[in-house]
Amino acid sequence: MATTTLSKTERIDVRASISVKQLLQEAAHASHKSVSEFLLDAGVNAANQALSDRRHFVLDEVQWEAFEQALDRPVQAKARLRSLITDAGVLD
Repeated sequence: MATTTLSKTERIDVRASISVKQLLQEAAHASHKSVSEFLLDAGVNAANQALSDRRHFVLDEVQWEAFEQALDRPVQAKARLRSLITDAGVLD
């Protein structure tokens, strides 16, 4: 999604240290963008990457059939999983 083609009606405020601001300004300048354009493009790319496995699910036919079979299988108790969830851990 190109950020320059969408209507920009909302504002996002960000606080940063002087060194971070300077770094972002240098990177924006090197990319021939304003700091706002640079941050928005980077933020949108990072958001899409972080959410991609939650929004887009691609399987071939064999994988899809295996996935459906796994979903249709009856629930089975798993003793090791139960103990992992219920027993005290290293940090407890």
